[in-house]
This record gives sequence, C-alpha cells and structure tokens, in this order.
Amino acid sequence: MKTPLHGLYAITPQYDETQTLLAAVEQAILGGATIVQYRDKSTNSRRRLEQAGALATLCRRYHTLFLVNDDIELALACDAQGVHLGRNDQSLAAARRRLGADAIIGASCYNRLTLALQAQDQGANYVAFGSFFPSAVKPDAVRAELRLLAEAKRRLTVPVAAIGGILPQNAAPLITHGADMLAVISGLFDQHDIKSSAQAFCALFNPEE
Repeated sequence: MKTPLHGLYAITPQYDETQTLLAAVEQAILGGATIVQYRDKSTNSRRRLEQAGALATLCRRYHTLFLVNDDIELALACDAQGVHLGRNDQSLAAARRRLGADAIIGASCYNRLTLALQAQDQGANYVAFGSFFPSAVKPDAVRAELRLLAEAKRRLTVPVAAIGGILPQNAAPLITHGADMLAVISGLFDQHDIKSSAQAFCALFNPEE
C-alpha cells in the first residue's frame, strides 16, 4: 500500500462507461495519486456497483487506497478500504460499526474547524476542508481560507485534505499552510493528459526533487 492519507487524492467525476473510468483512474495512479475516491451521485445502482468493484480491483493491483463517497453499503459491497462522509450522510459512528476498526473514514468539514474537531473525536481518520477556490463541481460551495489549514494543523492530530478548484498553479500555498492531501476532481480528470496533471500535483509535495 502506498503511504495513505498524504499526497494527491483523486476523486472521480461521473463516467457513464466503466472502461473510460478505469482508464482515467489508472492514469492518475500512474501519475502518483495515492488515494482514489469513487464519487457518483447518480441513482444508477447497478452501474455504481460495477464501477466501484472494478475500481477496487484496479486500486488493489496498484496498492492504492480506495474509498467510496458517502455510501457505506457500497463500500462494503466492493470491499473498499473506507468511505468519505459529508454533512448530510450517515454518521461516523454508523460507518465505523459497519466497516470496522481498520476502515479509513474521512469527513467533510467545509470551512468549520469545530466540525473537524468533532469528527476527530468521533474517530475520523482524516478531515477535509474547502472549497478553497471556485469549483465547477460545486459552484455554490462555501469558501474556506488558507488560515484555516494552519489552525487545523495546530489543533488536530489527524491528516487534513484541501478540496475545491485546486490546480497545480494554485495548490502550493495549500500545502505550505498544512494540507496533507490535495483532493482534486476537475483539475485532474478534466485535463488532456491525466498522468502529467497528476505528476504536476505530486511534484508540489516534493519540491526539492
């Protein structure tokens, strides 16, 4: 397993074709992504199960952490290593009961440190803040400020992810202020060369190389 909870955190956009999804995610992993989250907000349960299962297999092959967005039962069904939960999803406690002590559970905390402190107390393995920049995926998302990352790193013991409109050109200050992970959707998967885009994000974590 690649070192979890650090580096490029690839979150999938919705793909109708499973093979297209797999090809895109494989390029992200080859470019250095250490975490993959399957995110599909559709009601197509058959496709979601097929795609999550295929991604789980792909990530196991590359020893890459695989999580499912929001859906605890889907995570169980595809043998994912955990879930990421938002404010309106099932509770951390429910996820822990269903997925077990070894599961990786993340929590969206938007622009509120109090939510992150609560999530940590409830057993979250990491928290996510954002949106730090305008986001095409969530244009109405609340905005988080850089200073929140620095404060979070002072007060939390769990790793911190930054999300929302992140590109290689604007990401460096997020890492400087304390982000352990850059959670990226459009800035990765909407690019012509996904692998090169992933490499550009990963290089920000190792600027001396």
